[in-house]
Amino acid sequence: MRNIKQTFIEKLHECNQHKKRLLKAKSYLKDIMPLDIDRYNTLNEVQMSFIDQMIFRFSKLQDTMGEKIFPNILELFGEDIKKLTFIDRLNRLEELELLYKDEWMSLRKDRNEIAHEYSFNQDEVVNGINLIFDRTDDLLKIYQDIYRYCFEKFEFVKESKILE
Repeated sequence: MRNIKQTFIEKLHECNQHKKRLLKAKSYLKDIMPLDIDRYNTLNEVQMSFIDQMIFRFSKLQDTMGEKIFPNILELFGEDIKKLTFIDRLNRLEELELLYKDEWMSLRKDRNEIAHEYSFNQDEVVNGINLIFDRTDDLLKIYQDIYRYCFEKFEFVKESKILE
Protein backbone atom coordinates (compact mmCIF):
# COMPACT_ATOMS: atom_id res chain seq x y z
CA MET A 1 0.00 0.00 0.00
CA ARG A 2 1.29 3.43 -0.91
CA ASN A 3 2.41 5.83 1.73
CA ILE A 4 -0.38 8.35 2.32
CA LYS A 5 2.11 11.22 2.55
CA GLN A 6 3.63 10.39 -0.83
CA THR A 7 0.19 10.03 -2.40
CA PHE A 8 -0.85 13.35 -0.87
CA ILE A 9 2.21 15.11 -2.29
CA GLU A 10 1.51 13.64 -5.72
CA LYS A 11 -2.09 14.83 -5.59
CA LEU A 12 -1.04 18.33 -4.51
CA HIS A 13 1.34 18.38 -7.47
CA GLU A 14 -1.49 17.27 -9.75
CA CYS A 15 -3.75 20.03 -8.37
CA ASN A 16 -1.01 22.58 -8.97
CA GLN A 17 -0.79 21.51 -12.60
CA HIS A 18 -4.55 21.84 -13.01
CA LYS A 19 -4.38 25.26 -11.35
CA LYS A 20 -1.62 26.49 -13.69
CA ARG A 21 -3.46 25.40 -16.81
CA LEU A 22 -6.75 26.75 -15.53
CA LEU A 23 -5.15 30.14 -14.91
CA LYS A 24 -3.55 30.05 -18.37
CA ALA A 25 -6.90 29.32 -20.02
CA LYS A 26 -8.67 31.99 -18.00
CA SER A 27 -5.98 34.53 -18.88
CA TYR A 28 -6.29 33.73 -22.57
CA LEU A 29 -10.10 33.96 -22.47
CA LYS A 30 -10.44 37.14 -20.40
CA ASP A 31 -10.72 39.40 -23.45
CA ILE A 32 -13.63 37.48 -24.99
CA MET A 33 -15.61 36.90 -21.81
CA PRO A 34 -18.43 37.03 -21.02
CA LEU A 35 -19.72 35.24 -24.07
CA ASP A 36 -23.01 35.78 -25.82
CA ILE A 37 -24.40 33.54 -28.54
CA ASP A 38 -23.12 35.72 -31.39
CA ARG A 39 -19.58 35.74 -30.00
CA TYR A 40 -19.76 32.02 -29.20
CA ASN A 41 -20.64 31.28 -32.83
CA THR A 42 -17.57 33.16 -34.07
CA LEU A 43 -14.99 31.53 -31.79
CA ASN A 44 -12.00 30.06 -33.56
CA GLU A 45 -10.46 26.65 -32.83
CA VAL A 46 -7.83 28.06 -30.47
CA GLN A 47 -10.45 29.92 -28.41
CA MET A 48 -12.63 26.80 -28.27
CA SER A 49 -9.60 24.80 -27.15
CA PHE A 50 -8.99 27.19 -24.27
CA ILE A 51 -12.67 26.96 -23.28
CA ASP A 52 -12.37 23.17 -23.32
CA GLN A 53 -9.17 23.40 -21.28
CA MET A 54 -10.85 25.68 -18.74
CA ILE A 55 -13.81 23.35 -18.29
CA PHE A 56 -11.62 20.24 -18.16
CA ARG A 57 -9.13 21.68 -15.66
CA PHE A 58 -11.91 23.10 -13.49
CA SER A 59 -13.48 19.63 -13.36
CA LYS A 60 -10.20 17.83 -12.76
CA LEU A 61 -9.12 20.21 -10.00
CA GLN A 62 -12.45 19.85 -8.26
CA ASP A 63 -12.47 16.07 -8.65
CA THR A 64 -8.93 15.65 -7.34
CA MET A 65 -9.63 17.85 -4.36
CA GLY A 66 -12.91 16.14 -3.50
CA GLU A 67 -11.81 12.56 -4.13
CA LYS A 68 -8.19 12.68 -2.95
CA ILE A 69 -7.12 15.83 -1.10
CA PHE A 70 -10.11 16.15 1.22
CA PRO A 71 -10.13 12.54 2.47
CA ASN A 72 -6.33 12.52 2.77
CA ILE A 73 -6.36 15.62 4.97
CA LEU A 74 -8.80 13.94 7.33
CA GLU A 75 -6.78 10.71 7.30
CA LEU A 76 -3.59 12.63 8.05
CA PHE A 77 -5.33 13.94 11.15
CA GLY A 78 -6.01 10.33 12.14
CA GLU A 79 -9.70 10.32 11.35
CA ASP A 80 -11.45 7.17 10.18
CA ILE A 81 -13.16 8.30 7.00
CA LYS A 82 -14.25 4.93 5.61
CA LYS A 83 -17.79 5.25 6.93
CA LEU A 84 -18.13 8.99 6.29
CA THR A 85 -20.26 10.13 3.40
CA PHE A 86 -18.96 12.88 1.15
CA ILE A 87 -21.22 15.38 2.95
CA ASP A 88 -19.86 14.23 6.31
CA ARG A 89 -16.33 14.81 5.03
CA LEU A 90 -17.29 18.30 3.86
CA ASN A 91 -18.88 19.00 7.24
CA ARG A 92 -15.65 17.99 8.95
CA LEU A 93 -13.58 20.20 6.62
CA GLU A 94 -15.97 23.05 7.35
CA GLU A 95 -15.42 22.47 11.09
CA LEU A 96 -11.70 22.82 10.40
CA GLU A 97 -12.56 26.10 8.61
CA LEU A 98 -11.06 24.88 5.34
CA LEU A 99 -14.13 25.49 3.21
CA TYR A 100 -17.84 26.16 3.27
CA LYS A 101 -19.81 23.05 2.42
CA ASP A 102 -22.56 24.98 0.63
CA GLU A 103 -20.04 26.81 -1.56
CA TRP A 104 -18.36 23.52 -2.52
CA MET A 105 -21.70 21.93 -3.36
CA SER A 106 -22.64 24.97 -5.44
CA LEU A 107 -19.38 24.69 -7.38
CA ARG A 108 -20.08 21.02 -7.96
CA LYS A 109 -23.58 21.76 -9.22
CA ASP A 110 -22.26 24.41 -11.60
CA ARG A 111 -19.57 22.07 -12.92
CA ASN A 112 -22.09 19.29 -13.44
CA GLU A 113 -24.37 21.58 -15.41
CA ILE A 114 -21.72 22.43 -17.98
CA ALA A 115 -20.60 18.81 -18.16
CA HIS A 116 -24.09 17.80 -19.33
CA GLU A 117 -24.67 20.56 -21.90
CA TYR A 118 -25.04 19.74 -25.54
CA SER A 119 -24.04 21.92 -28.46
CA PHE A 120 -27.58 22.20 -29.85
CA ASN A 121 -28.64 24.19 -26.76
CA GLN A 122 -26.43 27.21 -27.25
CA ASP A 123 -28.05 29.40 -24.59
CA GLU A 124 -27.28 26.87 -21.89
CA VAL A 125 -23.80 26.17 -23.25
CA VAL A 126 -22.90 29.88 -23.31
CA ASN A 127 -24.35 30.42 -19.84
CA GLY A 128 -22.44 27.40 -18.54
CA ILE A 129 -19.14 28.60 -20.00
CA ASN A 130 -19.65 32.06 -18.49
CA LEU A 131 -20.53 30.50 -15.15
CA ILE A 132 -17.43 28.28 -15.05
CA PHE A 133 -15.26 31.24 -16.07
CA ASP A 134 -16.71 33.26 -13.18
CA ARG A 135 -16.56 30.43 -10.65
CA THR A 136 -12.93 29.56 -11.40
CA ASP A 137 -11.73 32.16 -8.90
CA ASP A 138 -13.90 30.60 -6.18
CA LEU A 139 -12.49 27.13 -6.80
CA LEU A 140 -8.91 28.42 -6.92
CA LYS A 141 -9.42 30.32 -3.65
CA ILE A 142 -10.55 27.13 -1.94
CA TYR A 143 -7.54 25.28 -3.30
CA GLN A 144 -5.13 28.03 -2.25
CA ASP A 145 -6.60 28.07 1.27
CA ILE A 146 -6.31 24.30 1.55
CA TYR A 147 -2.78 24.29 0.15
CA ARG A 148 -1.69 26.98 2.61
CA TYR A 149 -3.30 25.09 5.47
CA CYS A 150 -1.50 21.87 4.51
CA PHE A 151 1.78 23.72 4.10
CA GLU A 152 1.41 25.10 7.64
CA LYS A 153 0.13 21.91 9.31
CA PHE A 154 2.13 19.16 7.63
CA GLU A 155 5.90 19.36 7.73
CA PHE A 156 6.24 16.81 4.93
CA VAL A 157 4.40 19.21 2.59
CA LYS A 158 6.97 21.94 3.33
CA GLU A 159 9.79 19.48 2.82
CA SER A 160 8.41 18.38 -0.54
CA LYS A 161 9.08 21.83 -1.98
CA ILE A 162 5.89 21.72 -4.04
CA LEU A 163 5.08 25.27 -4.85
CA GLU A 164 1.58 26.52 -5.32
